Amino acid sequence: MKNNINKILALLLMVGVFSSCNKSFLDRTPYTALSPTQALSSEADLLVALRGAYAGLRNSDFFGRTVPVAGDLYADNAYVSVKNSGRYIPFNTYAITVPDGNVTGFWTAAYNTILRANNIINATPTGTANINEYKGEAYAVRALCYFYLVRYFAKPYTDNPSSPGVPIILTYDVTQQAARNTVGDVYKQILSDLDKAYTNMTMYTNSGQFSKYAAKALQAKVYLYMGDNANAKTAALDVINNSGFSLVTTSNFASYWGNGATRTDKLETLFEVSSDGINNNGFDALTNIYNQAGYGDLLCTDDLYALYTATDIRNTTWLSTGTRGGVPATFVTKYKNPNGSADPDDTKLLRLSDVYLIAAEASLPGDETSAKNYLNYVATNRDPSFTGYTSTGAQLLNDIITERRKEMAFEGDRYGDLSRLKRDINRSANYPSGVRSLPYSDTRRLFPIPQAELDPNPNMKQNPGY
Repeated sequence: MKNNINKILALLLMVGVFSSCNKSFLDRTPYTALSPTQALSSEADLLVALRGAYAGLRNSDFFGRTVPVAGDLYADNAYVSVKNSGRYIPFNTYAITVPDGNVTGFWTAAYNTILRANNIINATPTGTANINEYKGEAYAVRALCYFYLVRYFAKPYTDNPSSPGVPIILTYDVTQQAARNTVGDVYKQILSDLDKAYTNMTMYTNSGQFSKYAAKALQAKVYLYMGDNANAKTAALDVINNSGFSLVTTSNFASYWGNGATRTDKLETLFEVSSDGINNNGFDALTNIYNQAGYGDLLCTDDLYALYTATDIRNTTWLSTGTRGGVPATFVTKYKNPNGSADPDDTKLLRLSDVYLIAAEASLPGDETSAKNYLNYVATNRDPSFTGYTSTGAQLLNDIITERRKEMAFEGDRYGDLSRLKRDINRSANYPSGVRSLPYSDTRRLFPIPQAELDPNPNMKQNPGY
């Protein structure tokens, strides 16, 4: 009996000890776990975190490859060769399914990058020029992510701002099961972030980091996508007149595209997602999906190729003809620095030429003279034999959109332009016969919300048609 009592007393003592030290022992924070507040407690911490946010943009299913590919392949600029590695065929045939790996990768990479930006924005350090700069860049990164998410997973703002957009996540909460905010709410958040970015940033480092006028250029594009031409033009002219950036011209065009390094000279590139000899996507970089020394799967469509004259420098610098899989082909040579180069090609997202074309379109309908001036400044710098557009009315708008197609080809812009303008996609005979005519109303023109997002989140609603 005595032994039993002793055992009971010992057990009670152990229970008491563990009860009294419950918070100090059982609930201790692991040595390897730090909250964002603890981890980002200094200016130096924020800089490290900002580099991580930029690295998130480089994911091969984000701006590293999938997003710029989708912008041309899901429209009418590029198609998958009959000789291919099996990549992006569902984009070519409009047969994307809910579990699609590239679409899921895009969604996941975007929200992971948003989380990294949120941690910087919400970090406690304040008060120095560098901290303001880092937080301003984080606001711009977050805006960029939301802008591309809402472009692919939701209807255009110009259709219905009240339609389902994407979830707006501004703080980290592992238990959150977010519903889709409206398209209008997402654009409001994007503009708010860009206002803060423009205000906070004062420094220019290089084309691989956001700067004040890169944020303003993105804002001009956002307003254009909203159909707000007045604000789009104001923002575009701020960049054109005040940024100190210069347009790439015929004389330096080939050297500009032949150089894969980030730039510090303010020539053309306002912002690009950068790669270098160490930090890159290897063989799965954007360059290799076009480059015939890589996968070489994607080719230029016949109708796009026909838009370039023989004297257009974009023709001679970006394109060449040959045969692939026994079929005549137009190869894309825009990207010339694959992995293994000292400076692999970056993904250009904001260029001054784009800003001029935004200013041209945003001048309509009230100021056709300015529209033609901005349009022709780009067009005549690309083709020295071209004397300029002289069109008016609806034809002038069509000429601007055509010039956008030619100038921004293989940079992922075409799909967004056709969507915001609510235009049908009419593809050439390079595509399978069943997916050459895709009216604006076709539900396949929106990406599906990924299955991996739907399964754990009962508040997430799928796009129609999936």
